[in-house]
Order: sequence, then structure tokens, then C-alpha cells
Amino acid sequence: MRATRLDSTDWLILRELQADGRITNIELARKVGISAPPCLRRVRALEEAGIVRGFTVLLDDRALGFDVSAFAMIKLHSQAEPDLTAFEDWVADSPVVRDCHMLSGEIDFLLRCIAPDLGTFQDFIIHDLTAAPHVESVKTSLVIRTSKQAPGVPTELVSDHAEPVRRAD
Repeated sequence: MRATRLDSTDWLILRELQADGRITNIELARKVGISAPPCLRRVRALEEAGIVRGFTVLLDDRALGFDVSAFAMIKLHSQAEPDLTAFEDWVADSPVVRDCHMLSGEIDFLLRCIAPDLGTFQDFIIHDLTAAPHVESVKTSLVIRTSKQAPGVPTELVSDHAEPVRRAD
């Protein structure tokens, strides 16, 4: 649920910021068709509303020597809230784990992991992850190739009237 009602200009700002977080306010204002001062006010309002949570740089893991990308599927002994929280707290401190998602179904958590080499990843699985709080089982899959990696929100699904586009199925 959105805390703030967004108009079409807000959505354009979000689309442009998501495409290039380093865009200047002047260039952003030009692209969305408003002057710079109201553009800056809108960006700040989006930040204050928690819609824009921050700005970051996308790094190429392989170019930096992180050659192993993998997913780990975790099943816990228990799905009691304290056990789920204990595992999430443990994951928060693990640099190998880049994303953690709690799932419904047979798997409790899906982790996206990045490591410099297979040995480092194996050590993480064997010595760290299997010993993490309440872990019953771990299944892993190495990424062979990534054909799409789109960070952010699909702002393209929002019409000019600032409402999410719904598909008629």
C-alpha cells in the first residue's frame, strides 16, 4: 500500500531516478517536464515518504572477482516467529548473503549469495549456513548465467494517469 498518492509526474521522476540515480536535478526536471525547484521538492517528498529509500551503485560482481553467484533454499525446523527472526538476524550479519526472502510453501527462505570462488561458497554453506539458527536443510543452485537482472520496481506498468496498469486475464 502506498503511503503517498503519486501523480504521473511523480512516477516519471521515479522512473528516471531508477534508471540513473546520478542524474542531476536539472536534467531530471528537464526529462519530466517541470522546473528544477519543484522537481527537487518532489524528490525530497518521495524520500521523506520512504518511497525513495536511498541511492546506490550497481557493481559488476564478476569484474570484481566475485565469480560465484548462487541461490540457497533454506528449510527451518520451526516457523515460529522467534525462530524466523533469529535466522533473519543471523543472515543480516552474513556478507555472502546479498538478498534474503521469506517464502510460503516448502522452502522457508531463499538466499542470493555472492562469493569470490567456489571454495569460499562451500565453506560458507558447510561451516556457517548449516550451523545457523534453526536450519533443518539447505539446498543450493549455482547460477550458470544471468539473462535478466532488473533492480527496482516495474514503473513501466504505471499508466499516464498514475495508476498501476492491471491486465485483464
